[in-house]
Amino acid sequence: MSSLGFIATGAAQAAIEAHVPSLVAEKVASRIAAKDATVWVESARAEASVRLGWVDAPENSRALVPGILALRDELRAEGVNRIVLAGMGGSSLAPEVICATNDVELVVCDSTDPEMVAGILADRLATTALVVASKSGSTVETDSQRRVFEQAFNDAGLDAASRIIVVTDPGSPMDEASRKAGYRAVFNADPSVGGRYSALTAFGLVPAGLAGVDIEAFLDEAAAAAEFLAEDDEDNIALALGAAMAGTSPLRDKLIFADEGSGLAGFADWAEQLISESTGKEQTGMLPVVVEDRAPETISAAADFLQIRLVADTGLLTDEDIDAEAASVALSGALGAQMLLWEYATAVAGHLLGIDPFDQPDVEAAKVAARSLLEGTPESVPAAFTDGAIEVRASAGLLDGVDSLAGALAALVAAMPSNGYLGIHAYLDRRSDIELENIRPLLAAAANRPVTFGWGPRFLHSTGQFHKGGPRVGAYLQLTAESSMDLSIPERAFTFGELIAAQASGDAQVLADLGRPVLRLHLTDKEAGIRQLDKLAREMAQA
Repeated sequence: MSSLGFIATGAAQAAIEAHVPSLVAEKVASRIAAKDATVWVESARAEASVRLGWVDAPENSRALVPGILALRDELRAEGVNRIVLAGMGGSSLAPEVICATNDVELVVCDSTDPEMVAGILADRLATTALVVASKSGSTVETDSQRRVFEQAFNDAGLDAASRIIVVTDPGSPMDEASRKAGYRAVFNADPSVGGRYSALTAFGLVPAGLAGVDIEAFLDEAAAAAEFLAEDDEDNIALALGAAMAGTSPLRDKLIFADEGSGLAGFADWAEQLISESTGKEQTGMLPVVVEDRAPETISAAADFLQIRLVADTGLLTDEDIDAEAASVALSGALGAQMLLWEYATAVAGHLLGIDPFDQPDVEAAKVAARSLLEGTPESVPAAFTDGAIEVRASAGLLDGVDSLAGALAALVAAMPSNGYLGIHAYLDRRSDIELENIRPLLAAAANRPVTFGWGPRFLHSTGQFHKGGPRVGAYLQLTAESSMDLSIPERAFTFGELIAAQASGDAQVLADLGRPVLRLHLTDKEAGIRQLDKLAREMAQA
């Protein structure tokens, strides 16, 4: 019996009543559990046929546990108790949530910001082990992070090979190279599981287990829900959640995620990448919007909003806690169970939307643009104007007649359609520049529309797919800053500073080429620029 809790109201409940009976009749849940690729449209079946290993992960991944725990004990006996994870997208978001929820330290290095990478390198290197997680090993961010850590270990007189653990697909280029290099351990993940569905595989378990999480209990949580989620039953929460997400009419495609004391630290960020990367394609899909408690979006009755409430226990919600008319779902449950639930529900949503929930056709666009800039000699695009500590640039036409930062932000908000959203993309240090996130609810109040916040470049492996492949109704605010330092990458012709600049420029260009409004703000003095931006956002919210 599952311990998951679920309550739906308003348009969400209507969608469940409209779609779940047919989902049960079509045996969608049991067919997903049986890895039947015909659940999805014909164009999706080739990919789906090799991407459904996640349904068996709660049991199949148990074989990994003894080796992970043995390595953890070995490392601790050697005085190595700080685990740093180099990974992007699902390879880092899942273990970050698993560790945070269990109050276990895991240092996630999922950035190319030189200050952030340097800060992680400078902290307790003597007691650090690095987990490098990538299905292929070709991810430029992860490869760069591995190179700089390996050099740092060697420079400190430490045996780098003994401090590096790899998680990758069997037979991948990184699998072969890592074994040849003699790294401490190589854990092979299930190649039939895509990155964003990999929470219950080696990608989630290795870093979390080495950091100190009880990963056997985590798998038990998922296993307790697995049988229930595979049943063709009208009480199956996965079918209900999938129907609520993708079956409202008209489609409520802005999923407003608010954590109301669920105890699942950062869960919404993990769900954000799972849903946006799985459904944001063919100019359709759902956009998760991760917000704070009582954020402007949570009190809005906009016709394209679906409220997602993450609570401690749905059984404790009273009539006063539930608005029967609101388009809303409330969920509770243990982390392992919730992760499997959302994977099933997202797959069900893909079935209802008629898209392939396992591919990510537009993720590569920004990577190609960044590589082109790194390999060539990019021209410096002059600022349209400078206001205080901020240089202002924008896509064509956005700044016509504008000569101030306030005017530029107002123009960006005005460029959104009535069903649009604003995406903030901050290519900065998410550890030390965290106060930047404060502008999200302020701009949401000013725009009276949903606002997402993503740290670059990590969002490129998450919501980046939706921004390019989903409905073209977004407007984008890109934030970059002058760095006080740079960091070279061993055996690469570019530095971290050059890499993150190319990633930001490349992504902005791809969005602009799609006809979307992009406002690029470069903080020439980071601290002063953040203060200036915060002040202006507060004034806009109060106007």
